[in-house]
Amino acid sequence: MTDHELDFSGLITPDYDENFKAGFAALVGRPNVGKSTLTNALVGSKVAIMSDRPETTRHTIRGIVHREDGQIVLVDTPGYHRPRTLLGKRLNEMVRETLSEVDVVLFCLPSDQKVGPGDQFIANELKSTKTPIIAVATKADKVSPERLTQHLLDIDRLGNWAEIIPVSGLRGDRVEKLVELILNYLPSSPPLYPDGELTDEPEQVMIAELIREAALEGVREELPHSLAVQVEEIIERPPHNAAQKAGEEPTMVDIHVNLFVERDSQKGIIIGKNGVRLRQVGERARKQITALLGRRVYLDLHVRTAKDWQRDPKMLGRLGF
Repeated sequence: MTDHELDFSGLITPDYDENFKAGFAALVGRPNVGKSTLTNALVGSKVAIMSDRPETTRHTIRGIVHREDGQIVLVDTPGYHRPRTLLGKRLNEMVRETLSEVDVVLFCLPSDQKVGPGDQFIANELKSTKTPIIAVATKADKVSPERLTQHLLDIDRLGNWAEIIPVSGLRGDRVEKLVELILNYLPSSPPLYPDGELTDEPEQVMIAELIREAALEGVREELPHSLAVQVEEIIERPPHNAAQKAGEEPTMVDIHVNLFVERDSQKGIIIGKNGVRLRQVGERARKQITALLGRRVYLDLHVRTAKDWQRDPKMLGRLGF
């Protein structure tokens, strides 16, 4: 029994509408098909990292969509793929576990790419689930109407879907319609999260994801698979002025982070000449983390080599996989 199937009778507030719906929706698809962009568009705020590199998402980031008539908890899964490493196998296991615990699945297929073997692989995997599946043609803004029509026909032939809808997460096209479709498949339930809460992901995980996004910006193709980020510790500095001592102003925090790559040669890609690129990564990530935490941040980044960490069970456990 999943969390959202439990008895909420003792939690229902006096103003709870019996027609209100709430539940979980998982986004699945090949790597780099627009799942994170769509998650952020649905939520209306950035909760999932975005990159033009494959395998950007490695955690099931939950975003929460609040409506007067319902609440959707979005689970943005890692890209489903034929695994080549132990990490790949564990990411696929993460996706399968997620699919067994949600009310509806959003199968994302990018409109600017033809339906291929990777999509067929996922479609075959989804055949075993009894959960309703909405096929979503993402990146619909990137193609002509004729190409989009052909893409929708190809998706229809791929499997037996509850719904098929084209959307653009980047422009917001038909995102509201997708929300309405998702709500149709959710059970009657009180809200699962307080109003205004956008994600239940721990701050430490969000910080690591933001740093990883910054580090992936503009690097070679092979690096994303080899890069992992671990937030070692977050230390709150003692108050140093009257406003902070009175609790009127937040104190600064020190965040110590390890960036792991698999080969010494990859350290140079991250660090850059004379450390210029690592400083740029720190500046880019610090702005995002400051906005996330609502306080000033000192970011201490260290790049380390952990040879073949994607195949090392102990290292994967240390990194939370």
